[in-house]
Amino acid sequence: MQGFLHGVGYAAWIAKEIFVAGFQAVAAAFNPATTFEPIVIYYPLRVNTDWDVFWFSTSITATPGTLSMGLRHPVASDGPMTLLVQAAFGHDPEDVIAGLADMEEHLRPSLRNRPLDPATVAWEPYVDHGPDTDSDNVPPAERMV
Repeated sequence: MQGFLHGVGYAAWIAKEIFVAGFQAVAAAFNPATTFEPIVIYYPLRVNTDWDVFWFSTSITATPGTLSMGLRHPVASDGPMTLLVQAAFGHDPEDVIAGLADMEEHLRPSLRNRPLDPATVAWEPYVDHGPDTDSDNVPPAERMV
């Protein structure tokens, strides 16, 4: 029963977050002064069950302005899986990372005992490789990195 109530509470919380992010994205889209600074975040997952990873990555993708791009297996045998996350509004990467950590903690409240320092999480801006030409040998899927 406790799991069901937590699920209902998380569903209500994420619905609110989706609406708030949606309104912020619409406001940014109609503001000519808005600059989009897309970034890719290499988020080290603290959740580790398939179910939690599914809900976390789905929640990110459902939230306007963010997208789960894929998972990477741990580099070390005892390390975390890494979730690649694209954020359209990456002008403050540490704030975006803190938001992801907060979402993960709402999904799995026990993670509050294992805080994540946003300054330790890797991220990078997208790099535009320019137009696709045969001479540069960059596959179309990697035009934006």
